[in-house]
Amino acid sequence: GQVLELLRGVQRGSEDRRRWLGRLRWALQNEDTQQKFVRLDGSIRTLTGLFTSSLAELQLEAARCLHELSHSSVPAVAEACLPVTSYLLTYLSGHSLELTELCLYTLGNLVVESEAVRKQLLPQGIIPVLASCIQSPHEAVLEGVGYVLSQLLQAKEAPTEIIPLVLDSALPQHMLQLVCSGLKAAMGAAVEFAWCLHYIICRHKDNELLLALGAVPALTSLLLDLAAQIPPEAPEGLELLVCPVLRCLSNLLAQTDSQGPDTRLLIALFLILQCFLQQHPFLIHECLWLLNNLTGQCQVLAQLGTAGVALVLFTRSFCAHPADDPSCCSALLSLDLLPALLQLLTCSQMGTVLVLTVLCNVAQKGQFQCQQLLQQPLLAQLLPLLTLPDPEAVGQCLELLHLLFLHCPEAAAEFTRQGGRQALEQHQGTPELQERAQALLDMVRQPPGAPSACQATLAASS
Repeated sequence: GQVLELLRGVQRGSEDRRRWLGRLRWALQNEDTQQKFVRLDGSIRTLTGLFTSSLAELQLEAARCLHELSHSSVPAVAEACLPVTSYLLTYLSGHSLELTELCLYTLGNLVVESEAVRKQLLPQGIIPVLASCIQSPHEAVLEGVGYVLSQLLQAKEAPTEIIPLVLDSALPQHMLQLVCSGLKAAMGAAVEFAWCLHYIICRHKDNELLLALGAVPALTSLLLDLAAQIPPEAPEGLELLVCPVLRCLSNLLAQTDSQGPDTRLLIALFLILQCFLQQHPFLIHECLWLLNNLTGQCQVLAQLGTAGVALVLFTRSFCAHPADDPSCCSALLSLDLLPALLQLLTCSQMGTVLVLTVLCNVAQKGQFQCQQLLQQPLLAQLLPLLTLPDPEAVGQCLELLHLLFLHCPEAAAEFTRQGGRQALEQHQGTPELQERAQALLDMVRQPPGAPSACQATLAASS
């Protein structure tokens, strides 16, 4: 009864119409009221009529009502709003900043809940309209464009129906530009567009366009600037930009055969790690994932369980062939960043796996790199990891030991002296680990040959 009364009050052409619309807007904050309202005959038609009114105050109040409706998590409510989508798009090019902003967030909310709305908006030209709006000088509009676009790019049909349209528009170059100017202005918009770029990169196998636009040097430069300017206490919200930028760069490096990234990025990564370590530990994983893609082969995918693989593939990239750049491994050693990396060995379950993976990437390069690794008290730090209940971490630890023993056989003898054989024997009964554990046990049983450079390294570090 109350909802019908509100609709009739809005429909009466009296001077009180704006007040009735205000009451309706407050009522529409309730999900039950939203559903009752859209079921009433002529409700959306009435709102659409007022939304297209020449009276600015009525138009704005009707837009606020539509915005409340768009918050519904019930697809039927979003689909009831189908007749108004073309008008929402039309008013994006209007003169009222508040109306433009309302229209953007209403569209963004509607596309989340309804595939029917998304399918209607694409032929209505939502992508060209957003490409026009992204050139607005107003940060509030830019942030709204980013919100709509990020919702569209997360849709299940995005890889086939939405991403190709976005890549064919002027949006990518503007997005990249806005993300890279985020430290100077429009932080909110930069965050939204950084996530948009991430959704494109991780759901689209061929990112030649973004690479051609200079995304790798641009994002690298952004992280270098950030690391150079970062205050002792990072400003609130900066982590929201850093996270998608790290992911974008990591995935693009996994998809390119470029000459290798700027090794200054390694230093920047460790500065960022140091800054965010306490307050935002989730960024450790993002930094380590990028470090993995900078230093070598992506073995972590082979070691993760099914759930882990699903998480990594969705949040990072389809591609698992990172830039295999030995200069980054050398820089990691020559810049003395190894102690800082080893401090992260026990930061978290995923962190342990990723640090071990980076160490494997370094060890794969050969004897010299293994010697450098063994100058740290590495074997002593690996021993406790073999007792972890996490098979992914233990598996990656076994992988690293295999590489160290292969390139520096004397490391096997030193490992045995530290009680390593018993640690390996406990995994002989673990199905997914027993083969690798047995192979390492065979290696530690072989007597080492003549003294070598590795033996000298171990003697010096013990």
